Amino acid sequence: MSTTTDLIDGEVAAYRARNLDEYLSYFSEDAVIRDADGNVLMNGKLAIREFYEPLFRDSPDLRLEIPRRIEFGDYVIDEEIIGGLNLKGYPQNLHAAVVYRVKNSKISDVTFLM
Repeated sequence: MSTTTDLIDGEVAAYRARNLDEYLSYFSEDAVIRDADGNVLMNGKLAIREFYEPLFRDSPDLRLEIPRRIEFGDYVIDEEIIGGLNLKGYPQNLHAAVVYRVKNSKISDVTFLM
């Protein structure tokens, strides 16, 4: 295990616990979340909070499995199987690859491939 994977493990644990403040603590202030085409979905912690707050609040059965992980330097790539989503515009279950980039011990960039 490395500090990079330890950081992502902490972020995943906070996601599973639906603990928004702890979840956000793993991100840099200017973190960016993108889709597979590079479109910015969320820019900065405030935008991340605005997205995840209703997700965590309204998804009591939220769950996340990570069957595979690749670590490469500052990057961690997780295969994620997400269930129990209760968020308008999203299916209840998702299967995605998520690319995390860590800089200065914080998640700086996330790309969702789904």
